[in-house]
Amino acid sequence: MQPVRRFRALSAAFALASMLLYAHANASAPITVTDDTSTPVTLAQPAQRVISLAPHVTEMIYAAGGGAKLVGAVSYSDYPPEAKQLPRVGDNKSLDLERIVALKPDLIVVWRHGNAQRQIDRLRELHIPLYFSEPHHLDDIAVTLTKLGQLLGTSQAADAAARAWRDDIAGLRARYSTQPGVSVFYQVWDEPLMTLNGEHMISDVIALCGGRNVFAKLEPLVPTVSTEAVLAANPEVILTAAPGATKPDRPLPSLDRWKAWPGMTAVARNNLFAIDGDLINRPAPRLAQGAAQLCKDLDIARSRRPNR
Repeated sequence: MQPVRRFRALSAAFALASMLLYAHANASAPITVTDDTSTPVTLAQPAQRVISLAPHVTEMIYAAGGGAKLVGAVSYSDYPPEAKQLPRVGDNKSLDLERIVALKPDLIVVWRHGNAQRQIDRLRELHIPLYFSEPHHLDDIAVTLTKLGQLLGTSQAADAAARAWRDDIAGLRARYSTQPGVSVFYQVWDEPLMTLNGEHMISDVIALCGGRNVFAKLEPLVPTVSTEAVLAANPEVILTAAPGATKPDRPLPSLDRWKAWPGMTAVARNNLFAIDGDLINRPAPRLAQGAAQLCKDLDIARSRRPNR
């Protein structure tokens, strides 16, 4: 072989070897993301066997392109439909730790304040990587999708889902956020009477639609309020969650109780609205559908104002 041809062949071989080494280095490079407790989560390679410990987490993992990697989930993980076929590992109150170990996960995604702390401590003892999910604001959903995509090795699908989410929210914001304000009381429960403060994502949705959470400044995240406090706030709209496809263990609260005070603005104008709980309570991409319904409800309330 002539020297020039030999050089070119060696150069091509070196280039190919360099590309293979680069690809191998990238394939085996550790993956590190920060979860919602500001704790770094590091995997030696993309997760292949994942367990979800919350229904919203299950939805997020599917949306991020990692559904095929799920090997277990908790009760009420029912969306998308194929999630119903996943092996169950308990619920938010009680986890089947033996089943979790038997499924040999290389990543467990935990609901930070939705899973029992005692059992989370037990999970830590297993030395399986834990990613804690606790989205509080609308953009947190897109951020979580992106991070899950990195951990699962499905960034292309995850990034596309994050862009779609941001586009949906931007469209609602452009349409509704500058509309005349509407005061809103969001009823979480009726006995005791509970609501959400301004740090909860539903409060973000209310603001997105041009509304104002009348109890935004209260503490804690889910404060208890009195009937008298609601009457004094005199909201223009009262909202709550209605049963969705997921049937709760006990009936969700009714808004009929407020009809005993016909002088309250929300009652006088028939602005008592219920939204599918699966769409409004789960911080996952379907929340955009719940937000769209909430925005329409506030628009209905605006249309019922006198002299409109």
